Amino acid sequence: MTLSSDSEAGGEDALVGNVNKLMVSPPGYSGVQRKGHLVFDACFESGNLGRVDYISDFEFDLFIRPDTCNPRFRVWFNFTVENVRETQRVIFNVVNFSKTKSLYRDGMSPVVKSTSRPQWQRLPAKNVYYYRCPDHRRNYVMSFAFCFDREDDVYQFAYCYPYTYTRLQHYLASLERRNLPYLQREQLGLSVQQRRLDLLTITNSEREKKLVFLTARVHPGESPASFICQGVIDFLVSQHPVAQILRDHVIFKVVPMLNPDGVYLGNYRCSLMGFDLNRHWQDPSPWAHPTLHAVKQLIVQMNQDPRVSLEFYIDVHAHSTMLNGFMYGNVFEDEERVQRQAVFPRLLCQNAPDFSFSNTSFNRDVVKAGTGRRFLGGLLDDTSYCYTLEVSFYSYMTAGSTAPVPYSEESYMKLGRNVARTFLDYYKLNNLIKDNIPHQLRRLHARECFCIRRTTSTSVCASWASTGRRCVCRPSSRYAFTTKWFLPRSDQ
Repeated sequence: MTLSSDSEAGGEDALVGNVNKLMVSPPGYSGVQRKGHLVFDACFESGNLGRVDYISDFEFDLFIRPDTCNPRFRVWFNFTVENVRETQRVIFNVVNFSKTKSLYRDGMSPVVKSTSRPQWQRLPAKNVYYYRCPDHRRNYVMSFAFCFDREDDVYQFAYCYPYTYTRLQHYLASLERRNLPYLQREQLGLSVQQRRLDLLTITNSEREKKLVFLTARVHPGESPASFICQGVIDFLVSQHPVAQILRDHVIFKVVPMLNPDGVYLGNYRCSLMGFDLNRHWQDPSPWAHPTLHAVKQLIVQMNQDPRVSLEFYIDVHAHSTMLNGFMYGNVFEDEERVQRQAVFPRLLCQNAPDFSFSNTSFNRDVVKAGTGRRFLGGLLDDTSYCYTLEVSFYSYMTAGSTAPVPYSEESYMKLGRNVARTFLDYYKLNNLIKDNIPHQLRRLHARECFCIRRTTSTSVCASWASTGRRCVCRPSSRYAFTTKWFLPRSDQ
């Protein structure tokens, strides 16, 4: 199939499918296919490229296919290029992003791999340009330059590291084959296109314990969420002593892919039917939003069970304009509950150098009313905490660093492992897990305050005072969290 620059095909609104082995040749060319006449393809799992316009032998305009049944969202792209000529230099212009704000302004670049180099890597930032273009209604355009170096390779370009539905299924199947006594996999439901909605339960026994519920990939283009989720799972099922202690005291339930159809189809934000599932928690439909309906039904049932103490709900996302990992929480009238809600993100900030408490915020935006965090924050009782965990599509800054550090698949998973281990610190702080664990596991919390005690007067934590931080312990109520937290001025 050949496409010339004359084919407008009804404009951007006509983009309803992905290009399929599309050879792009100069206008008027009718001869045999030649090396250097690039062939574009996005008809594969999680692929997305709706149209290609030939500008010159060295330049091509690329159009993202909108989410299925919803033209509003055009961010995720994932496509291959073949039939290249060695040393062929090109400029690809992605011309129809639906967002104006982007991390491309801050140095982000697409990822690339090829058949002979299967590891994803980021393009050099100096080859990427993000600008407002007069040729495209003054829309923002992301252009990147690339030089093909191996004629027999197929090159693949993507917005971020893909994590497909099939990859998840292979990963979960490999976990099942290990026959771990503390891991249970079950099918909670099916998507509209009959893909599995998986639920993992990780615990040593399901007697009365605290319960942590984690979900990911409600927005299908936010692939970093899957790497974080896998990092959490990998740590919790490991033989690490911290993981063993957590399994003894806590039940972890994980839904690693809430929107399997959207992931499979290469959508950025929506399901097959064009719904942003994270705006439908209040009243999900069993036929239009079956995966969300099944998860909500399970959480509501657990919340009504007096034997279940659902303490955490964490929904994992990726963010397209901010750096680092951070959290969104809810706003409450009770000041003590506000303080207690801040404890987990503060602990995570100590364990994960890429997590930013300063970026963490607590809000009750009207437009977020249908999200999991907001809906469940209103449904569950005042001893439960609901968060959205966000991570940058691009990079993070660490204390004292002057340049951002780009995320890799491994560093996303490392953040997941740090999230998991933070639950030990949290439950030790809350006295659910007694501080009688083996000596070699005790960690000196030189920068953390664990001076929660039933005091009758204000006291200052000496260990924090020596590090330039201080914690003022207040008289406690029935909750263990009675601490007023302060950070040094550099962190505020």
